[in-house]
Amino acid sequence: MSSTVVSATMLLAISVSFIPAHAQQPKPTARAIVEEIKKQVGVEWQHDTVDTFKAGNPDTAVTGVAVTMMATLDVLERASARGLNFVITHEPTFYAHLDTPEGMPQDDPVWAEKRSFIEKHNMVVWRFHDHWHMRHPDGIEAGVVHSLQWEKFQMPGNQYLFVLPETTLQKLAEEVASKLRSPVVRVVGEPDMKVTKVGLSPGAAGFERETHALEREDVQVLLVGETREWETVEYAADAVTEHRNKALIVIGHIPSEQPGMEECSRWLKAFVKDVPIEFVPTKQPFWTVSKKK
Repeated sequence: MSSTVVSATMLLAISVSFIPAHAQQPKPTARAIVEEIKKQVGVEWQHDTVDTFKAGNPDTAVTGVAVTMMATLDVLERASARGLNFVITHEPTFYAHLDTPEGMPQDDPVWAEKRSFIEKHNMVVWRFHDHWHMRHPDGIEAGVVHSLQWEKFQMPGNQYLFVLPETTLQKLAEEVASKLRSPVVRVVGEPDMKVTKVGLSPGAAGFERETHALEREDVQVLLVGETREWETVEYAADAVTEHRNKALIVIGHIPSEQPGMEECSRWLKAFVKDVPIEFVPTKQPFWTVSKKK
C-alpha cells in the first residue's frame, strides 16, 4: 500500500473518530429541566411554594430522571442503581412539609445517612407538589381517576365527585384496594350500605375540607389518603351511629396519590427528550396482621 493511501486512510480514521464527540449533546442540568417544567405546566408559577430543590446541586448534569411519590431511601437506592440521578418527588424528602423537621437535629442518624447517600451518589432531589395539583385537571387526581377507571362516572364541573353504578360499601372498598394496589384500606361505615355518590380526596386534605365534603348531599362515601383518627374518622363514626348514609374509606397516603405521579412521568416524556425518564414507585411502608384461615 502506498504511503499516500496509508496517509489518507489514517486521516479518515482520525476524522471519523472525532464525529461522536462533536455529535454528542451535553446532558441537561436538573435546573434546566425544572425551568422547562415551569414553562410546560400550564399554571402561573408561584413564589411561595414547596416546589423547590431539596438536596443536591441543581446544576448537576442529569443522567436520568426518577419520578416518584415519595423520595424514600429505598426509592433513592433503586433510582441510583438504574442511573437516574435526578429525583422528582411529590412529597417531602426530610419528614416535614418544608423538609426541615421541627425538633429534629440535623445530625439525627436517619436524616444524616439519607443526606449522605444523596451526596455520595451525586443525586438531586426536587419536589413537584403544588403546581402539579394546581393543573386542571389536577395532575394527581387525573392519574388516580385513570387507575380507578372512573372517567365516565366523573361529575361535570367537579373532578372530585362521581356517580357510580349502585354497589355496596364493601364492594367499593374492595375495588379501590385492588385498583390502587393498597393492602391497607380501612373503612368506617356499614359494609352493606348502598352506594352511588362518591367523593375523592387523595393525600391528606385535613379535617375541614374532609368534613365539608362528607356534609354534602352528593357525597355518601369519601375516599381519602390519610386522616387523623380523632378528627375525620371520629366524625364519620358519629355519622354512622346517627344512621346517616355516610362512610369513609381510608386508602393510605402513598397509594392514594401514587398513580398521579405515574401520570406525571408520562407527561414529562412529552417534552423532556434528552435523558431517560422512569416512574419509580414508592413502596407501601405498612403491612397488616391477619389470621390464617
